[in-house]
Amino acid sequence: MNARILSAGLAGLALISLALGCERGTPASTVLAAKTAGLSPNFSASASNHHMRWDIISVNFATLTLSAGGVASARANLDLSKITLTGSGTFRSNPGNPQDVTGGGTWQTFEASGGSTGSGSYTVTGLVSFILAPGTFPLQHDNIGDPNGADVRAGLLVVRIAYSDGSEGSLVVSCNFAGTATADVFEGVTASKGRTDFWNRAAPAPGVHGNRTAFHVID
Repeated sequence: MNARILSAGLAGLALISLALGCERGTPASTVLAAKTAGLSPNFSASASNHHMRWDIISVNFATLTLSAGGVASARANLDLSKITLTGSGTFRSNPGNPQDVTGGGTWQTFEASGGSTGSGSYTVTGLVSFILAPGTFPLQHDNIGDPNGADVRAGLLVVRIAYSDGSEGSLVVSCNFAGTATADVFEGVTASKGRTDFWNRAAPAPGVHGNRTAFHVID
């Protein structure tokens, strides 16, 4: 009985039309505030082994369109040094094997004053965890997946990464739909590199490019 209920629930979720959001308070969130959230805050993607894609995205605010190829930043403790990242990749939401982990991007680090202290590429080497989150789609178009955003999801991803300079670390990608019932979900990225934890993510600003993410189901 429990297996049949879970199967029916997952089949229902596949029909729900969700799309990328930014944090609450952006002008776009008002545009589509009437759309339903559709996902339980307690639903975990790890139960279903979906094939997923993650992106640091860009948003065209004139057309309310999501695209790949964005940038996102976070700062370290006390010295306020900064890391700026691009990137995308794929994974299986099941934390077991196979994880089908791919992807990576570019990185650049800066002093608090803005001077560059390093740059290069990074590669995703492993999945730590991924959890879906609910929310309401505040955009109208999607250039990555379904044009109407039917396969976009919010959530929290943690992966292990290797940097081109030999250091290792982790990357946290978090996407918060407008209207997300769980206020603890943030929009943007954080990362560690060697001993430095760039934990203080740069928050997205209304109408300003940068610091936004998205997940897509690509089964």
